[in-house]
Amino acid sequence: MQEKIAWVTDTSAFLDDAFVEKLNIHVLPVNVIFEDGAYREKVDLTLAEFYKKMRNAKVLPTTSQPIFGEMLYLYKQLKAEGYACAIAVHPSSVLSSTYASSMAAAKQANFPLYAIDSKIISYPMSKMLETGHTLASEGATVEETVSVLEEMVNHVELSGIPASLTQLYKSGRVPGIVALIGNLLKLKLIVSFQNGHVVLRDKVRTYKRAKHYVTDMLRKELKQSIFSEVAIVHSNNNEDAELWKEELQAEFPFIHFIILPLSSSISVHTGEGTTGLSWVRNF
Repeated sequence: MQEKIAWVTDTSAFLDDAFVEKLNIHVLPVNVIFEDGAYREKVDLTLAEFYKKMRNAKVLPTTSQPIFGEMLYLYKQLKAEGYACAIAVHPSSVLSSTYASSMAAAKQANFPLYAIDSKIISYPMSKMLETGHTLASEGATVEETVSVLEEMVNHVELSGIPASLTQLYKSGRVPGIVALIGNLLKLKLIVSFQNGHVVLRDKVRTYKRAKHYVTDMLRKELKQSIFSEVAIVHSNNNEDAELWKEELQAEFPFIHFIILPLSSSISVHTGEGTTGLSWVRNF
């Protein structure tokens, strides 16, 4: 008899509601903190409400991991419901303490947990959950499934063009001098995830050049890797995302391009208007 496995993540993955329901994923809400208090992402605060509040905020909001008590309650509940274990896909442990807290909560609940540090955010997290769920449903053991997901972590990519250098600077995502120079010279930064860290790839003068830079990264990747889907991620910038999709689809007709919003807990740091590309290489 196959083990009953629970699937867990948090709202930084920003999963579609239908996807969550189909795969029965338990999603822990990240907290977005404004001057008037903390809001649980997708529970107390929609994306539209978040952007409205952020535009009117006198002080930039911050974020914090899902509430430890909610994690503890979840793992106790899963244990009571007869789950053998859970597989959790969490955002980069370099950027968030959710990974460590999730393991601590499961230990306190005396519930077996296989926690995956995705070393990234957004789209690749959803692909890990989808891949893991498929493997498990096809009869793979928990250990086999976890092994594939841990290897998958080494094949994920996300590069973007942040809209707000000020927010990146205040969140500690880029060195202060880079943010200062960027603001003075109106530069556009290109950043990527590397081994869980957000690193600066280059600085260019215009958004058009920044898009070309990221697109060229995709061109080079496709010459040496195989994958069939690319996500265009954005922070309330669907118009630019749609235009970019048209350009990319014309150049790469063999790739399936999808458009995905970034979560409010990510957009806090990157700023409204951010765009980027993300994919998962076959392995």
